Amino acid sequence: MAQWTSAVGAGQLARLLGSQQDRPAGPGTRRPPAYRALADGIRLLVLEGRVPVAARLPAERELALALTVSRTTVAAAYEALRAEGFLESRRGAGSWTAVPAGNPLPARGLEPLPPEALGSVIDLGCAALPAPEPWLTRAVQGALEELPPYAHTHGDYPAGLPALRAMIAERYTARGIPTMPEQIMVTTGAMGAIDAICHLFGGRGERIAVESPSYANILQLMREAGARLVPVAMAEGLTGWDVDRWRQVLRDAAPRIAYVVADFHNPTGALADDDQRRRLVDAARSAGTVLVADETMSELWLEDDVEMPRPVCAFDPAGSTVVTVGSASKAFWAGMRIGWVRAAPDVIRSLVAARAYADLGTPVLEQLAVHWLFSTGGWEQAVTVRRDQARQNRDELVAAVRRELPGWEFEVPRGGLTLWVRTGGLSGSRLAEAGERLGVRVPSGPRFGVDGAFEGYVRLPFTVGGAVAEEAAVRLAAAARLVENGGAGSGEAPRTFVA
Repeated sequence: MAQWTSAVGAGQLARLLGSQQDRPAGPGTRRPPAYRALADGIRLLVLEGRVPVAARLPAERELALALTVSRTTVAAAYEALRAEGFLESRRGAGSWTAVPAGNPLPARGLEPLPPEALGSVIDLGCAALPAPEPWLTRAVQGALEELPPYAHTHGDYPAGLPALRAMIAERYTARGIPTMPEQIMVTTGAMGAIDAICHLFGGRGERIAVESPSYANILQLMREAGARLVPVAMAEGLTGWDVDRWRQVLRDAAPRIAYVVADFHNPTGALADDDQRRRLVDAARSAGTVLVADETMSELWLEDDVEMPRPVCAFDPAGSTVVTVGSASKAFWAGMRIGWVRAAPDVIRSLVAARAYADLGTPVLEQLAVHWLFSTGGWEQAVTVRRDQARQNRDELVAAVRRELPGWEFEVPRGGLTLWVRTGGLSGSRLAEAGERLGVRVPSGPRFGVDGAFEGYVRLPFTVGGAVAEEAAVRLAAAARLVENGGAGSGEAPRTFVA
């Protein structure tokens, strides 16, 4: 019986390997042999999670043709990978990827770092801040006071607690978009919301148009749902979307769904203006595409003079084209796994009906805590503190990166939680690998793209500041030197660092 569970075609593997841009070798720098470079490239794809573990690799002859190298080069690369534990083979079954004993499986998304590793590793992988206190504690205490009547029920509310649905609807109405509770479903975070939307509208094999780059975990969620991702390039800098390009893609590819983050886009920090939002909604409506607007960052403006555009759903108030996703995770705390969907009532009914075969409902206590925050003014106070913290972290991280890595390029966003950085020609994947060894965890650009795009980028979140931000930049600079010198292997052990 074969030991592989998926397969990677020769053309696909060649594209992924081609995306790994290397800095030109400097004087006196020796390039590795071709087989070694190929083995390193495949190993890096496995460690990045862009080629799954237990994926069958192409036959040597097929890959040699796709890469225009000799079969001997491919055979030597495969042999090196077998010796290192990254490849297993059996006659008649082919060769498939593996990880050496004792190595953790690579993550396909941006999972949080285990708490026990926080003393020695600075985690820049997860764009989430610690809970704002004392509001979290007060919200939970307020929820406990309201819990007894609900404890006498079965506790399953597939559409969400009626009181919270009504409160969320009131908040949309106050923003100028009249909304009924029947247009709201409470979910287990924004990820739960988008997963439900993809299963309702997407289906295996359906096209989904996505910004390029886009949020890595959502891209992976869609891949695992069997979607065919259609990337649409972002406009340069922080100007948001190229709407003409969007209109063309929606017309030509006819995707069932389009997913966008218009408010302080993750990872670039771009903010789309009113005209871009209006034109995109019009384009989606004309193409018959469901436009999923993720507004989880919408309350995280970091400058007092930022004028927030109208929500995307303001240009489709009935919810026939735009399905809006919100969440407490970014603006308040990631541990508060409460999200919501705003859409037309018939869409909400379909989502609720499908939920019987998923998670049945969202935890009651957390819903009551968010209701307490919304109804007491605690939400506004907590989010104000959150903005102040993110702004300070952003400014300190920017200063540290500019000092330690002056060749890296970025624009400073006026909101959100992320900095999208061009790494001066270095491979983001190799930087991530070297950084892991040096005690700083950073996601590389290709995690935010489709088919290996954005190799020359990394994403830095505003989750650390002060001395921790300075140390993170120092470790990133050391990782950059390793990559520049052709070293993906050894690095000095990370120093223990306690925030």
